[in-house]
Amino acid sequence: MSTQNYLLEAHHISKSYTSAVIALKDVRFQLQGGEIHALLGENGAGKSTLIKVLTGVEERDTGLITLEGKEIYPKTPQEGQKIGISSVYQEVNLCPNLSVAENIYIGREPRKKGRIDWKTIYVNARILLEKFDLDIDVTKDLDQYSVAIQQMIAIARACDIRAKVLILDEPTSSLSTNEVNKLFEIMRRLKKDGMGIIFVTHFIDQVYEITDRITVLRNGEYVGTYETANLPKVELVGKMIGKDYAQLNRTMVSYEEEYNSGDTFLELKEVSGLGTIKNLDLSIRQGEVLGLSGLLGSGRSEIARIIFGIDSLEKGTIEIKGKKIFLKNTLAAIKNGIAFCPENRKTEGIVGDLSIRDNIILALQAKQGLFKSISKREASRIADEYIEKLEIKTPSKDQKIKNLSGGNQQKVILARWLATDPNLLMLDEPTRGIDIGTKAEILKIVIDLAKQGMGVIFISSEIDEMLRCCGRMVILRDMRKVMELKGREISQAAIMHHIAGGDKDE
Repeated sequence: MSTQNYLLEAHHISKSYTSAVIALKDVRFQLQGGEIHALLGENGAGKSTLIKVLTGVEERDTGLITLEGKEIYPKTPQEGQKIGISSVYQEVNLCPNLSVAENIYIGREPRKKGRIDWKTIYVNARILLEKFDLDIDVTKDLDQYSVAIQQMIAIARACDIRAKVLILDEPTSSLSTNEVNKLFEIMRRLKKDGMGIIFVTHFIDQVYEITDRITVLRNGEYVGTYETANLPKVELVGKMIGKDYAQLNRTMVSYEEEYNSGDTFLELKEVSGLGTIKNLDLSIRQGEVLGLSGLLGSGRSEIARIIFGIDSLEKGTIEIKGKKIFLKNTLAAIKNGIAFCPENRKTEGIVGDLSIRDNIILALQAKQGLFKSISKREASRIADEYIEKLEIKTPSKDQKIKNLSGGNQQKVILARWLATDPNLLMLDEPTRGIDIGTKAEILKIVIDLAKQGMGVIFISSEIDEMLRCCGRMVILRDMRKVMELKGREISQAAIMHHIAGGDKDE
């Protein structure tokens, strides 16, 4: 086995958590110095586990890893960093309550006469960040800066500890287009300096913009490694999901047979939130999928939060079936037939240490009240029903939800709200961070729910997804509704035109 041509190699890597949960099976991966290499696959494909093995978070069961031709066996992330492997995750793993400079040098602070040399720390931090074109106050706490800047700081720290391999796990999910372009500039600079970069993402266009090669995993197994320039996007998708790409298009809305929308379920009249949405008129009928489209900060999520009683109403009225309703909190919203899958499933959705069964019945139990507890037998029946309906991949309903892939976690959250039998289901970025196959499944579920008479509000940054399932689209900009499109009026060009401030806006 020759390793001289590769910076990092992994051969025959296997990892099992239990006899029923095999995360990796005979996986291989090869990274060259001075290349950006995409690691792709569905959620549950094994990407995260492979990264954990490479960085020392998890120990492999079998296999060989070499760095610059020498076998390595990191048992902790600290050991991984010492030998030159660093990672930056979607959720930045730094300390928000410490200063920027402290985060960069934590655990390796320069000292003078036995004490931490703060002057040197601040000077070195400024010099380091200048290389990344970051002109910020390094003495301020990290949480005073945006997620984008925090990620740049995390990358700067990784480079300062002389990383040979940099792993970027979903680094662009929360970034604007300009911030993504800036990140890519830095990645190209690091590549030119000889660093090997592993790039994990669900944005296919970004893969083709920035990477040299692609390795695909599926169901914990190695599918293949390909030159990016020589692999058509359609073929890539097919390799990732193991299905014919044409199947994904079966969820497209047919405007000739638009949803048989029923009566208006919910209506907002001149609604404004405290410091958020302004003078909004909006209605949602039973049996339709209404899309909310706009840039981050346009007011999409704020509308859902007001409807669900999370954020306060400043003025205006909300009506349900023609009757004015005061949704003072989330319980009031649930009891009025409203359900909400939030954008951040990890912090606002799942309860990681509870089982799938317990996560599914949470909202239904809240709706029924503490004095009408759901029996374990009934909870199991409900969990089994939705595990089957939504095809949730799990060895058991007793499995802790934190052990599931992101896509299956999202399905559990969806099951939680469907169990309450809602009239209106609001989905905020329901497909963010999940694989293409599961995205298609969720879009199909959304359309099926609408056909059964449920009203759905669908919020997404992925316009192509909204085109597949939304029969009506509301365009938002600067916390205001600027346009409403329906049927054949809906197109990517029309949406982008109005988001950008088209001349036909109100």
